[in-house]
Amino acid sequence: MENTDHRALLNQGEENELEVFGYRTHGCWRALCIVGSILSLGFLLLLFYWKPEWDVWANCVPCALEEADTVLLRTTDEFKQCCKKKVKWLYLSKLSNPLTEKSKHPIIADENSIINRAIMRPELKVRYIRVQKIKYVWLSSEKEFQKVGALEDTNSCSNIYSKFGGGLTHEEQDIRREICGSNAIEVEVTPIWKLLFKEVLNPFYILQGASLALWLSQGYTEFSIAIIAITVLSIILTTFDLRRQSVKLHKLVQANNSIKVNMCRKDGECVELESQYLVPGDIIVLTGNRLFLPCDTILLSGACVVNEGTLTGEGIPVFKIPLPRVDNAIPWKMHTGEDYKKHILFCGTEVIQIKPSGHGPVKAVVLRTGFNTAKGDMVRSILYPKPVSFQLYKDVFRFILCLLGLALFGLIYAVIVFKMQGESVREIIVKALILCTVAVSPTLPAALALAVMYANIRLKRKGILCISPQRINVCGRLNLLCFDKTGTLTEDGLDLWGVIPSAGDGYADSEQHSHSVCSDPWTASLMFSTGQM
Repeated sequence: MENTDHRALLNQGEENELEVFGYRTHGCWRALCIVGSILSLGFLLLLFYWKPEWDVWANCVPCALEEADTVLLRTTDEFKQCCKKKVKWLYLSKLSNPLTEKSKHPIIADENSIINRAIMRPELKVRYIRVQKIKYVWLSSEKEFQKVGALEDTNSCSNIYSKFGGGLTHEEQDIRREICGSNAIEVEVTPIWKLLFKEVLNPFYILQGASLALWLSQGYTEFSIAIIAITVLSIILTTFDLRRQSVKLHKLVQANNSIKVNMCRKDGECVELESQYLVPGDIIVLTGNRLFLPCDTILLSGACVVNEGTLTGEGIPVFKIPLPRVDNAIPWKMHTGEDYKKHILFCGTEVIQIKPSGHGPVKAVVLRTGFNTAKGDMVRSILYPKPVSFQLYKDVFRFILCLLGLALFGLIYAVIVFKMQGESVREIIVKALILCTVAVSPTLPAALALAVMYANIRLKRKGILCISPQRINVCGRLNLLCFDKTGTLTEDGLDLWGVIPSAGDGYADSEQHSHSVCSDPWTASLMFSTGQM
């Protein structure tokens, strides 16, 4: 966390670390941007859509995060991607809850929780932003945004048992649900019009539209119509594929949002309710029925056998044991060390068998809900994939720059030649622009999109599913594929079948394993490393 009031870090030290900058909307600048958008026929809005940081810089002035109504988020990796988010307010005073009437007292039983520190008194309001499906609340004391929707890792084992072992009250559940949100991994099906709109606003297609308008005005009708047909087909196929992926992902996660669970409150009442109403700190009771867990939980009593294949790919069931009941102030993850996962029942995994203890039924406390869970992280990685830098992309960018340089040289040469020939200014401009559009072909994005789409169709025929078609171009440059040991698909363990020795620029015939096969030191070391000698 930086000491400056204008800048802070979200998810510090994590893979998805973000810089957050505070801005306040300036009325005069905002009015000027509206006028500029009207005069430019919407082109200024298009620039702001492509570059959200320009939108923030043009409409807002920097300020402390505490006073900001808009924040600019920027990734800390090499790509420095930016996005704009509005700061929102949540008012707890609208809840008819006895706890909200005691504004001077802790509303949440856990006084040190992020939820309790996020509530501003005496107004009883919460300031927050939502980034990639995760809610971050503002903590005035720390001057930073913190993720909400999970129990704090600072809780010790004894704290978890004492604060949450008996469950929550009905009133506290309502407040936690209002601030954390529902326990649901909701993936909206993107409307077709929105997908089309986003696809058409691609800078390449905007450039292509301007080029086609220029060609049509000069009578290149047949060529322009052919390019228009290819472009429309490319946009339709891309939109159809994105829509289908959106529907599949929606159906995949929807079933997990309406699971019936048994929940116990602090007064001892146990009720059956839908899992979307669970909040961090709730106590759920696991019965003998098979159950796909709707949230991440910490096992408090009894033991479980869980199938985590949906998350890890391992087909072998995992045995889970309760969190140790020890009396110390060490955070529970530090106390349990690297084996802390053996106490956690992850969202999306299946409870195959339970083993109640002598103290009662199998109970677990809700640790994380919604997109904060392990399954939620997996879904978010699909919705918001991290960009990857490949040498191929850099080479393509250099190639386009070379074409632009060639087009610039041709533009200068054409202007000089046409001027010497006595052409009018209008003719010089039109012919020079045509030369530029020919140098950097506007059909390039449509051709690439169709090629990737056709390759994706061929892969599907072979039973290979691709969630990121943009990676197909990179796959064409691979000459070596490495796989991990068996176990994910078959069994734990690795047996050496044989070796394929190298011979010059290729490979010799395979040699099936036997103890006498030690033709060279590399073969011998391979057999030794796998325990076959």
